Amino acid sequence: MKPQPFIIQGKVRLADFDPGYCGGLDKEKTKLKTEQHAQRIGELQELLYANSSHSVLLIFQGLDASGKDGCAHRVLEHVNPLGVVTANFKVPSAEERAHDFLWRVHKAVPPYGSIGVFNRSHYEGVLVERVLKIVPEKAWSKRYEQIVDFEQMLVENHVLLLKFYLHISKEEQAERFKERLTNPRKLWKFSPSDLATRKLWDDYTRAYEEMLHRTSHKRARWHLVPANRNWYRDYVITRTVVKAMENLKMKWPRPVEDLSKIKFV
Repeated sequence: MKPQPFIIQGKVRLADFDPGYCGGLDKEKTKLKTEQHAQRIGELQELLYANSSHSVLLIFQGLDASGKDGCAHRVLEHVNPLGVVTANFKVPSAEERAHDFLWRVHKAVPPYGSIGVFNRSHYEGVLVERVLKIVPEKAWSKRYEQIVDFEQMLVENHVLLLKFYLHISKEEQAERFKERLTNPRKLWKFSPSDLATRKLWDDYTRAYEEMLHRTSHKRARWHLVPANRNWYRDYVITRTVVKAMENLKMKWPRPVEDLSKIKFV
């Protein structure tokens, strides 16, 4: 069987998925393939921009230290920055709190011709806000259906929506936290609040399981990506993005005007 992300259809029990899975692949050979995929994404983004009939939205969700930033960097490494739109949804501002929870998200959807990246997303509304009891259950329980309706509307309007859940183990998260505390280049990433979140590991696991089950719809399935090994995680994601963008069957557009009679003087 070719290594691939697990496509979520139906109920999910995260304990059934090995976050260290790598399909028996050779690390160095796989990293070379990932580089090829990343270069191909750069080429496909040029086609995407030239046509400007679709946009691509990549959504990365996962617990702290699961590699969301690393994924975005690897996928976009060879993409023209002018064709990229990114968003990182933190605590809502006063203006954002005065609107529905999807208002700020819709504004951040990439325009046609661009690739967008959400590092965290509208799914925080059924994760953090659920676990920390920021909103009552009667509010967040309705959001699953609202999210699906919103995403279906995006897909129907030519947004290629790719959703990745980065699945790491509690042990691997601890190792990554320890590295942040000892590496000057990563120390800034660590916050004591990370440990408070870690204490709620089981609560977040249940929230993620329900999220994956209730929002993995046929127009935009969730890809569950084993993320303990960065090299395998990056390979799976870049490979998935390439395949999805190639399925758009994009060709170089023809000029609107007849250029055959143009002369240079």
